[in-house]
Amino acid sequence: MKTHAVSLGSVQETLLIPLYGRAVESKKKRGLLVDRKAVEMVESIDYDFRKFDNYMTLFGSVLRTAMFDEWIKQFLVEHPSGTVIEIGAGLNTRFERLDNGKVHWFDMDLPDSMELRKKFFDDSERRKQLSASVLEETWFDAVKAAPGPYFFVIEAVFMYLNPADVKRAVTRIAQAFPSSRIALDTAGAYMVNNQRKHAVMKNMEARFAWACDDPREVERFGGGLRLLDSRTFANPQEPIKPKLPFVFRRLMLPLVRLFNRRIVETYKVNLYEVGATI
Repeated sequence: MKTHAVSLGSVQETLLIPLYGRAVESKKKRGLLVDRKAVEMVESIDYDFRKFDNYMTLFGSVLRTAMFDEWIKQFLVEHPSGTVIEIGAGLNTRFERLDNGKVHWFDMDLPDSMELRKKFFDDSERRKQLSASVLEETWFDAVKAAPGPYFFVIEAVFMYLNPADVKRAVTRIAQAFPSSRIALDTAGAYMVNNQRKHAVMKNMEARFAWACDDPREVERFGGGLRLLDSRTFANPQEPIKPKLPFVFRRLMLPLVRLFNRRIVETYKVNLYEVGATI
């Protein structure tokens, strides 16, 4: 039964795409990840998710999530009691997937997204939810009260902001949290210029605003950022590769590398460190 109505801004509405992607993936016999809570949320939210029924788009959102997860797993191996801050958390269940019993965690999003999120998630001693914008600094003190080092994961957020706001947000975080790590994704000019042809985005009001073809551009923002890793969907981390569907792994990746490099290279997930190595 659909029990939860949705009232979200145009950009915030995009959080429903990865939610639906994880729910669809969880129903597969050998999905890339299993997220039963995503299935429960989709079944309870009054929204026509069928408009997202495009395999590559949905699977891409799941693969992106899995790639960010791998970097956080590595961070938690090195710093099991550190703090993870997920900016633009939407209805992600990353804490549920990665909680090691020691990590401190903040889920942050805009007020309308957080209002919806709090219908499904509760705060706990180690996990807090913040209603704020990445462009504000009001949340800094709450995060600083948690133990470092810090890992900021900013998934599918910055591409919707204008370049000046992206630079301002990244540099403020870097300056306020030295020796932290920041994971974010970038959309190149090809992706931004062709978004109206995108299977899902053409049906959404939200539009990409920041084009970044070279992730090292972020290093030039200042704040002591250094690029540690940058990957496309054609090159996920090693633990992910065996979980990829056979068709994707054996057929699509080789074909993409040969014939559609521009398409593949236009979207990247990137990991940065700030200042001294943690």
